[in-house]
Amino acid sequence: MRHYILFVFLYISASLSAQNNLLQSGPMVGYCEMKEAVIWLQTKENVPVKIEYFAIDKPTTIFYSDTYNSAKENGCTYHIILDKLTPGKKYKYNLYLNNKKLVLPYETSFSSKKLWQWREDAPDFTVAFGSCMYINETDLDRPGKPYGSGYSIFESLTKKNPDIMIWGGDNTYLREADWDSKTGIYHRNTHSRSIKEIQPLLAKTQNYAIWDDHDYGPNDSDRSFYNKHITQKSFKDFWANKSYGIGVSQTEGVFSTFNWGDAQFFLLDDRFFRSPQDRTTGDKTMLGTTQFEWLIDALSASNAGFKLIVIGGQVINSVPDSENYGHYPEEKEKLLKEITANKIKGVFFLTGDRHFAEMSMLPREGTYPLYDWTVSPLTAGLVSEKALKENNSYKVQGSAFIQHNFGIISFSGNKENRQMKLSLFDINGNELWNKVILKKELQ
Repeated sequence: MRHYILFVFLYISASLSAQNNLLQSGPMVGYCEMKEAVIWLQTKENVPVKIEYFAIDKPTTIFYSDTYNSAKENGCTYHIILDKLTPGKKYKYNLYLNNKKLVLPYETSFSSKKLWQWREDAPDFTVAFGSCMYINETDLDRPGKPYGSGYSIFESLTKKNPDIMIWGGDNTYLREADWDSKTGIYHRNTHSRSIKEIQPLLAKTQNYAIWDDHDYGPNDSDRSFYNKHITQKSFKDFWANKSYGIGVSQTEGVFSTFNWGDAQFFLLDDRFFRSPQDRTTGDKTMLGTTQFEWLIDALSASNAGFKLIVIGGQVINSVPDSENYGHYPEEKEKLLKEITANKIKGVFFLTGDRHFAEMSMLPREGTYPLYDWTVSPLTAGLVSEKALKENNSYKVQGSAFIQHNFGIISFSGNKENRQMKLSLFDINGNELWNKVILKKELQ
């Protein structure tokens, strides 16, 4: 009898191990609405996949997604729609491959958006933010000291239990061996997404992303990049934003927007339409006409108390060095004038790329100041100490740090006292700096 029990145990263990070995990365929670959510994952080969899910306050009422299949063309990635949700509920979910349940060593959960309008104050929630995630791969990296380190930062981030994670660009770093082919581009995205340290964060937090040059193409790449439609397709395959660009086909750019509580986030594309920085003729643009007009329309139409514009390079920093909107002065000035002329309230910039953290504040006559919070890097290499001496006339004193870091934005308070608290944390989750901004200060 003992031998039989041992045999059954070993058989079950082997079966579970075989199922788990089919999973490449994920599951990852994508966008979550009141009635619908999406779960992303990647497998090592095409297998039938489905999701079982239930509200934690009604665990006996179980729902199942449709069964999905994928293909090598999509990197064996899946975007599974869960369409039997009730607003304002927390759900647990389980993953099935080949009709067999996977047992994962971390929490798999998500929450549907709350229906609070006309009923109560906006809900409190937290948003994590970071940029520049470099994952080493010795055979394809440049010689010398590894550029990536400190992957434990994702474990520290996960412990903060954010409701949403926004990946602020350079979420993977295409190498010389990658950007010339679809094979290389999909390999790089697969390699970066597969590290064990980020899996618990992906599995229980809504994830949204923008891109910057390193997940779009080569360093400082612009609209001339010959493989941009392939990197655009890989971006769509590996992320689960609500939309990409505008129009039915969504073949131009990856900009989009989403809202949660009383905040709306505008995820911009600073690469697809960007004119070459060294070109001396023609209009100089970073966003392009279509995206620029969409942004002003969307900001003007938004009723959100907080309007956070997420973009790869800095906007407010007065020194046009490295990634900075100052390289496109006419378009930058036009954006700031449009925000003022249309009396758009609550605008706040979230930026990355610079490999150090800082906040800039631009005073404006007769209206509220514009803030730009740069949070970088997660695991990529750091800039030299001379960045702290950069003569940014709008720098908020005490906000600059050169170390691996991530940010948390906490939205809280009743209607009269609504605020967002910005907190910067180090690799171990220790707070480095914080600032509270009241909603009424952005009106």
